[in-house]
Amino acid sequence: MREQGTVAEWNDGRGFGFITPAGGGPRVFVHVSEFPRGQRPTTSDRVTYAVRHDDRNRRRAHDVRYVKRSGSVRPALLTAILGAALFAAVATGLVLLGRLPISVLPAYGVLSLLSYTSYGSDKAAARRGSRRIPESTLHLLDLLGGWPGGLVARQAYRHKTRKQPFRTFFWGTVLINCGVLLLLATDVVSVFAG
Repeated sequence: MREQGTVAEWNDGRGFGFITPAGGGPRVFVHVSEFPRGQRPTTSDRVTYAVRHDDRNRRRAHDVRYVKRSGSVRPALLTAILGAALFAAVATGLVLLGRLPISVLPAYGVLSLLSYTSYGSDKAAARRGSRRIPESTLHLLDLLGGWPGGLVARQAYRHKTRKQPFRTFFWGTVLINCGVLLLLATDVVSVFAG
């Protein structure tokens, strides 16, 4: 018989945590190996699981599956989508004000699509255990302007969202890219060029 619950505590470094049963009662221990391959849990994930008892008769979660939320978007994914949309709105505004050339918009669109699909391909390769896309390639795509697509893809695929130093490098590429774009949109570049 399967039970439902919520991941109440998760230690990603050690690969284990605890599930609070929906029907109440003591928390149930769970190891990362009991989750679907390639899907790391986070606190507040809703799951179903079977219960096994270890040699000391303690309850352990087995064959854990994520409960799909009907029609709802995870808050982290929604935040990523809103962040990418806000950037697109600001970039469009700068184009309309004549501060940036119109070619900036399709360039960001193409690079974002390429970055999004690259993250998806890397996640699929990780699940299959096949050759991965190098992190340096993902960072380069993000640095060149694909970061809005990378931002959404990381949350949509739940890929590279917890790994350090990847996250630090990702946000570094975002800051550098936005900084260069801001310099191009202001008169700072013309002062140095002229």
